[in-house]
Order: sequence, then structure tokens, then C-alpha cells
Amino acid sequence: MNLTAAGESRVNGYLFVLERSLKTFLPGETARDAVREIESHLRERIAAADGAPNERDAVERILAELGPPLRMAQAYSAERTIDEAVATGRFVPIVRAVWQLAATTVTGFFAGLGLFIGYVTSMGFFAIAALKPIFPENVGFQFVGGIPVGLGAHFPRSPDIDLRGGYWIIPAALFFGMGIFIATQRGARRYLAWWRARRQS
Repeated sequence: MNLTAAGESRVNGYLFVLERSLKTFLPGETARDAVREIESHLRERIAAADGAPNERDAVERILAELGPPLRMAQAYSAERTIDEAVATGRFVPIVRAVWQLAATTVTGFFAGLGLFIGYVTSMGFFAIAALKPIFPENVGFQFVGGIPVGLGAHFPRSPDIDLRGGYWIIPAALFFGMGIFIATQRGARRYLAWWRARRQS
């Protein structure tokens, strides 16, 4: 099907809105590359269409199958971010990918919640390791009435709380913090790989 001026105008309008939407999720050059890729796919489908019952309806049907530009931009940027996160395993792409899924899917929300808890817990252990040499009398295992109630920093130190533990807490906290951080990273990466495989299938 060869497009008339009206058909070209409709397609160009869709691509313009798509590019503007993509630029809210992706860097400018990446967004332009994405638009060129999607435009190539779109024009292949238009060229293969028979134009029935008329050009306007045929073009609108193809654009409807692609989806609204904003939704298309969200889906494309999510896939790009997930691909980068799974391929590299780096912290920032993983967090960005899980955040996008958390904002759009139920499973993504719970995965994002688990990721948040994992990172906060690991940062808590790192904070304990950093604070122990600075405030040795305020950081340690907390006992109340001889019963352990937690591990952390206590400011100001209450007389009814018994803080125990020497400087060996520093390597122990670093060990557990790093272990939780790595486990969280690997769990998030496996979740993203699973999500991508499920979407592709």
C-alpha cells in the first residue's frame, strides 16, 4: 500500500508523538534510534497491507495494533532497560528496570519491594560497620534484661540497654551486608531475565 499525503501525515504524527514520549524515558540519541527502528517496522507493515477497505482505516488498524505512542514508548524503554540490566548486571540499570516494572505490573511491584528491603538491609549493615569505629560505645548487639533485641546503633545510649560486641562487629557487618547486597542483585537479575523470557514467549 502506497500512502497518500494524508496517510503520510498520520504516520509522521504518530512517530512525532512517539519520539517525544521516548525522550521522557531514554536519552535523546537512543530515542531517535528507537524511532527509526519502529518506523522501519511500521512502514514494512504498511507496505505489506492491502489497503482495504480504504487507506485511512488500514493505517489506523496498523497503528492500533502497535498501541498508543505513550504505551509503546513505555514498553520499548522497559525492554531496553531490562535488556541492559540482564546483560550487564550493574546496579543502576537493575534498579531502573525493576522500578519501571514496579510502576506498571503487580509482580514488578512486589519485586521492587523485595529489592528495596534487600538494599536497605545491606546498607544498614554497612552503616553499622562504618559507625562502630567512630562510636564504639553506641554500636553493637543490644540486650535488654539479658535478652538480645537487635543489632545496631543507639543514640543516646540508654542505661537499660546493654550493648555488647567488640570491633569484630565491623568485618561481620561488612560480610553480611555484602552477602545481602549480592543476593539482592542476583535475585533482581534473575527476576528480570525471567520476566523477559516470559514476555518473549
